[in-house]
Amino acid sequence: MQLLGKVSQLFSKYFALIVIIVSVIAFLTPNTFAWIGAYITILLGVVMFGMGTTMKLSDFKVVAQKPAPVLIGLLAQFLIMPLVAFVIAYALNLPPELAAGLVLVGACPGGTASNVMVYLSRGDVPVSVAMTSVSTMLAPLLTPLIVLLLAGQWLPVGVGDMFMSILEMIIIPIALGILVRKLLPGTVEKSQVALPLVSVIAIMLIVTAVVAANTENIVTSGVAVFAAVVLHNGMGLALGYLAAKWAQLDETKRRAISIEVGMQNSGLGAALATAHFSPLAALPSALFSVWHNISGPLLVSFWNRKSKS
Repeated sequence: MQLLGKVSQLFSKYFALIVIIVSVIAFLTPNTFAWIGAYITILLGVVMFGMGTTMKLSDFKVVAQKPAPVLIGLLAQFLIMPLVAFVIAYALNLPPELAAGLVLVGACPGGTASNVMVYLSRGDVPVSVAMTSVSTMLAPLLTPLIVLLLAGQWLPVGVGDMFMSILEMIIIPIALGILVRKLLPGTVEKSQVALPLVSVIAIMLIVTAVVAANTENIVTSGVAVFAAVVLHNGMGLALGYLAAKWAQLDETKRRAISIEVGMQNSGLGAALATAHFSPLAALPSALFSVWHNISGPLLVSFWNRKSKS
């Protein structure tokens, strides 16, 4: 179990590099990874089940005890990221499927890696965890509606179908994870050491599946999509921080909200785009998954150096 823990830490630490390497391999040998596309929903369910085993009622108590930071963060999460995606898609004149895919990843809840980044940046971890938990619970309602309002002009959006997909991909696996934690706390506690490894592998496989399905599209649109993703993530991090600063929250909460707003559940974005739009629409989510695991640690390093100076 100790060895498993070390392997898990290693994969988590070098996640971005590992995903880049396997993405290049998937791009060069797409037939090797194309079959994974049929299992994207299952892979995301595994990640969400793992997230459920880590969730506690105390995660939601923070909302009742200190509602202002969490509510400000949630408003920023579901307003800034979708609107920024919409503006970038128009400014860069992205094709309809890519534009809709960018808005979709912007409308997703916070990513599971954000809590770790907030902890490493000495941010307010309880606020971060509460934001991730609550935004994930709100996703079945808010994500389809936001996508309909902002991306409906590019592609038809089935709100009801997307609502059901999010229930199946996120809410049910998380509920099962919470139930298993309640019924088998000892077993779950022992397995926690392996969860980061399982999540990293699952997200890695989702990204390779999307890359394998988009080899030709990456050649023709890769630079534009990557530029859009970098802008989207960077503006989310910056505007999330500024929104918290404008609300006169302290530095720890500013960092938490910045990371929560900027780091999306891109696995959900890829799964929803594949299921409801096309593999091409999933490309922004796949690239986002790689990039925010590079920009997040870079921002953490910047803040930590700033704190020491």
